[in-house]
Amino acid sequence: MSEDKKLGLGSVVSISVGLVIATSCLVSLGQGAGTVGVVFIFSMIIACLLNMTTVASLSELNAIMPNTTGGLAQYTLACLGPFPTLISMVGGYLLCNILSSGVEASIFSYAMAQTIKLPIPSIAYTLVMTIVIMIANLRGVDMFAKIQDLVAFLLVGSMIIMGLIGMFKLGTGQVVSQPYAMATKPSELFSATATAFWLFIGAEYVIPVSKSVKNAKRNVPLGMIIGLALICGVQSIMVFGFHNYTPWQELMDSPAPHLLYGENLLGSVGKIWMTLVAALAVVSTQNSTVNGLASICQGMAKMNMMPRIFAKTNKHGVPWFGVVFVSVTIFAFALISNNSSSVISFLILVGSVFWMISYVLAHVDVLILRKRMPKVPRSFKVPFGPVFPVIGIVGTCYMILNISSDPVERNMIWLVVLIAFLVLAVYSFWWIKTRMKMPVFKSVPIQKVMAMENELFYTIRKRRGIWR
Repeated sequence: MSEDKKLGLGSVVSISVGLVIATSCLVSLGQGAGTVGVVFIFSMIIACLLNMTTVASLSELNAIMPNTTGGLAQYTLACLGPFPTLISMVGGYLLCNILSSGVEASIFSYAMAQTIKLPIPSIAYTLVMTIVIMIANLRGVDMFAKIQDLVAFLLVGSMIIMGLIGMFKLGTGQVVSQPYAMATKPSELFSATATAFWLFIGAEYVIPVSKSVKNAKRNVPLGMIIGLALICGVQSIMVFGFHNYTPWQELMDSPAPHLLYGENLLGSVGKIWMTLVAALAVVSTQNSTVNGLASICQGMAKMNMMPRIFAKTNKHGVPWFGVVFVSVTIFAFALISNNSSSVISFLILVGSVFWMISYVLAHVDVLILRKRMPKVPRSFKVPFGPVFPVIGIVGTCYMILNISSDPVERNMIWLVVLIAFLVLAVYSFWWIKTRMKMPVFKSVPIQKVMAMENELFYTIRKRRGIWR
């Protein structure tokens, strides 16, 4: 074992929890609980189990193609070719992350305006934050790099403490008397699973650090699964706290449920507490998103899967166009969802559909590689043959089909996603044919995909003038 493999199971768990927990999760948690009541926990458990099948499939893919920084994009390129890869990567990954960061930024602006009473529009807080983070990233300064884990632990710790205070009715606010269940039929619980899905996305981001984990075969998938289970437990405690201190309807209608709960539970102290911790979390999350997505766009540009301008760097070695592009689009989504709980909820569900589609592709990739390369050594393999990948595909497709209990909202979500994918499909087909100059659906050999990690691949491609 090499010296750099220092991370143990506990580190994997803490990283996965820190990557998943965000303030937009608290919005989904509040709106889900506000819709069906405490029984939302059952929806959370179903969503958590489905996400566990996804991290297992992604772990197997990583075992076949270790140390690939592009992750799902490279797995899908090797299995299904560039067309599904471009659509899933731009739609199911880049767009979804930008959208979720924009939603988080709008929650941040609402919370700051509610806590700090200044005669300025609430969106001004987001604008200032976006500009500061963009400039810092353009100068190569990784803000919050050393306190990312601390911020995550503050948010998780606050959820546990405030959840327990509410659960055992120890708060200083007025205890609310309301039913445990708002759902009248099981179908409403299954529909709420799509809302609960957002609470568990992102654990797979641990996979790129697997090369630095001790006994990665066991610790990476196990750490992600334990992390998801812990998140489910922590958020369940919060749901019981909501029941005791926050009326379901108010919770469902609030753009910042965590802020409402903090104030109802502990008055102004609780409100300020949740505002400060959530503000740190949002700034940290947006910084990570801008930094990470700019680098991913740079990598895709090097593979000729995005315009070359995304690969260009400034004097600080930063892919400047990606940083500006991601920052501006995040602010655009923040502006769209500003101060509106209904728009925030809608965008979260749209983002969920994009992410669900990318997760379905992960399961499909596993099944394809098992058929195509059955004897290739895998340091980790999802047990029970195709059972869990198939369950993941069926369960995730069911959530997409039942993304909302409101037929009008559900149809609108599908329409937005369909239009986005049609636009992406036209762009992807044109780009692959005219820029990449390769077959649209022909898979790329695994060895070639893994070779793309090497800088020499980019150099040779530029010298030849085409991507081969």
